[in-house]
Parts: sequence; structure tokens; C-alpha cells
Amino acid sequence: MNTPFDPSKFTAPKAKPLPVIFLLDVSGSMGGEKIHNLNDAVRDMLNVFRDNETSETEIWVSIITFGAQVTLHQPLASANDIRWQALAAGGTTPLGVALEMAKAMIEDKDVVPSRAYRPTVVLVSDGQPDNGWEDALQAFVSEGRSSKCDRMAMAIGADANEAVLRTFIEGTQNALFYAENARQLKEFFKYVTMSVTLRTRSQTPNSIPPASAIDVQPATIGARQGSPTSAAQVAEEDGGYW
Repeated sequence: MNTPFDPSKFTAPKAKPLPVIFLLDVSGSMGGEKIHNLNDAVRDMLNVFRDNETSETEIWVSIITFGAQVTLHQPLASANDIRWQALAAGGTTPLGVALEMAKAMIEDKDVVPSRAYRPTVVLVSDGQPDNGWEDALQAFVSEGRSSKCDRMAMAIGADANEAVLRTFIEGTQNALFYAENARQLKEFFKYVTMSVTLRTRSQTPNSIPPASAIDVQPATIGARQGSPTSAAQVAEEDGGYW
């Protein structure tokens, strides 16, 4: 007896998402050239992400901004589906609420499904966060799914709170990056872009590529302070698990 033909058994496998979540400081001090350059860097990155998706891996992007208020500027979606809306600067630096929003997103398996690859979370700030961020930061880096994410951070200018940003990247292989001009900011976003796109072409997308595998080497806090440390010289660890 012939088995009935069932076309549902012949569907192509669905690409697995690789989430990239940005927490971007858009406080008043980010106005002028800073916000202009940040917009350019994010727009360029999205264009590259669209060109690097594969049949196996789909890059999903979300952007949370914190300034006059904390806003889900871009809900988590495929880079192919995003129509970029420029950022505007204003207000203070409510980092704690932004971290709480990002953590809630990552912990929600209806938003970031279990089948997703290990997310990359990127924090960019140029100032001192408002009060009340300590518990949110500690929970983000030490509890639940958010603690297993790859985390990168960049300080814009000398006024950025380095201690907060260093705590954010604890337990990762990443250096604390630094930008004092448009070129350095764009190099950082190119580094993030290349790290993510290398994962889409890897046999093990949950593993984070070492800094030495990435052509762009952005400026780091260590270099600004007179240390020869570069991203490639940071101790390389196993990519871990998601």
C-alpha cells in the first residue's frame, strides 16, 4: 500500500535566528556629531547584516535607546525587515531601566526562542548612568539567559563610566572599547558587524570568534591609558554556550 503524499514533510528547514541587541545611550550629551555618527554606524551595520544572512542563520536586531526615556526603538526583527529610523538625542542616562528591558526580552522565549543562537548584546554610552542601575546590571550579567550572552561595550569620550561598562563585559573575552571620534566609533561597529557575520558562516555559531580573527581592531580603554592592550591581545576563551 502506497503512503499518501504529504507535502508538509518536504518543507525547507527554517533559518535559526542570531539575535543582536543594542543598548544605545541617546542622552543629551550624545547630541550633535555624536548622534549623527552613531546613526551612520548603525545604518551601515544593518546594510552588511542584510547581505550576510544565510539559509541556516538569520540575523535579528533589536535596539533599545535610553535618554529622555527608555524606548524599544527597534523590536527584535530580521535585519532584512528593518527600515531604519534615525536616533535623536535628549535627556539623562537611565541605564538601569534599559538593562531591565533588555533582560526581559532575552528571558522571554516567545521573543528570543530557545532555538536561537547565543545573542550578542552591545552597550554604548558616553556618560554616567542615573541612580538605580546597580541591581539591574548585576542581574543582567549574573542571572538567567542574559548572563550567557556575548556582551560588548564601548565608552564614547572620557566622561563615560568605565567601571559600569567593564562590569557589563565581565566574563566575556571582549576588551572595553573606546571612541573619541567618528572613525573610532565606526571601527567599533565594524568590529561588532564582523564578529556577528563570522558567526553566521561558522560551523559553530554559538561560539564567539576571537578578536584575532577579525580584521578591524578598534581602540580600547587600555590603549587610551597608555597600555599596549588591543582587542586581539585580550585573553581568548572558549565561546561558551547559549
